Amino acid sequence: MVNGQWLMVEVLSGEEMVGGKKTGNRVELKLSTLSSFILHPSSFILHPSSFILHPSSFILHPSSFILYPSLFPLLFFFFFFPSMHKWLTGSLKLETVAVSIADLPDSLNNLRIVQLSDFHYDGLRLSDELLAEAIALTNDYAPDLIALTGDYVTDDPTPIHALSDRLKGLQSRFGIYAVLGNHDHRSRFPNIKTEITTALERSGIQVLWNQIAYPLGEAFPVVGFADLKSRKFDPTLLQQIDPAVPRLVLSHNPDTADLLRSWRVDLQLSGHTHGGQVVIPGMGPLPAFGSQIRPFVPKALRPYIPYTKKKCHKVFRHWEWSEGLHRVGHNLLYVNRGLGTYLPGRLFCPPEVTYFTLVRKSA
Repeated sequence: MVNGQWLMVEVLSGEEMVGGKKTGNRVELKLSTLSSFILHPSSFILHPSSFILHPSSFILHPSSFILYPSLFPLLFFFFFFPSMHKWLTGSLKLETVAVSIADLPDSLNNLRIVQLSDFHYDGLRLSDELLAEAIALTNDYAPDLIALTGDYVTDDPTPIHALSDRLKGLQSRFGIYAVLGNHDHRSRFPNIKTEITTALERSGIQVLWNQIAYPLGEAFPVVGFADLKSRKFDPTLLQQIDPAVPRLVLSHNPDTADLLRSWRVDLQLSGHTHGGQVVIPGMGPLPAFGSQIRPFVPKALRPYIPYTKKKCHKVFRHWEWSEGLHRVGHNLLYVNRGLGTYLPGRLFCPPEVTYFTLVRKSA
């Protein structure tokens, strides 16, 4: 109601109308009163509190599993305004990383690898525009190898077929190798792992589940582990490789780097964390802060405070490895921030494509 008069709200979707003609894709709201098409100037002014979400907005009501009303405006815009997706995710960022590898064959010096991770392609968390941009950016760097590190869908595996069709656009010299994430095998859909694996392999993507591949030759194998949450993660797989031989490891969950400390891992590529999505300058990812204060929060209050619930606490443990390059013992770990985005969105944590250059380490 504006100035005592009810507003009529009409949602136009699919086509933009100008002068009665269709001109392109857009979604808009048309508002009019029953007696006037003029809104009072004050209607365009938002109270400062409109931009502040109460912490309870990010949790589920314990009795009904319905999102708190204060989150409804954000959900509304997320669903009905395509441009809002970029507002919530931020612009795609290319990260370039040079890594020195001991014993790397001369023939593989300056090897180019691109990593993509955490797509969550479900019609909501990753737009087709951002996906297309990521694929184009990947191809621009003419990679020798492409690594995909899991979470292709969120729950329902159906979107994997559309995603795998789009991933056919990826181009690399020695192929595309992938591992599965926790969302690719744990859901109420009983055959999700098989369906996702089959769809990806039909698109020419080799899925590794506790397997070793040799696209670059026996002097630099690619090791792909089962997801940690599957309880089938098996570090003894590395026993099959001569300790003198360098190797690239793909493992969705970075926590596995802790379990691989006693093995040689020249470079491990992981995802899973989304970088924390919300990063506070000078403080780090918000989920890490939640984990730090959790021991001091009474158990009765934890369900109501973001990132202190038991489920959140178990998603990931080493938040100090939430993104970027890390030394873990003698090994090297890189964590990609991913492409998909959950509500409430990303802050100082843009979606990522990672471009690696591997060089032979000087003796």
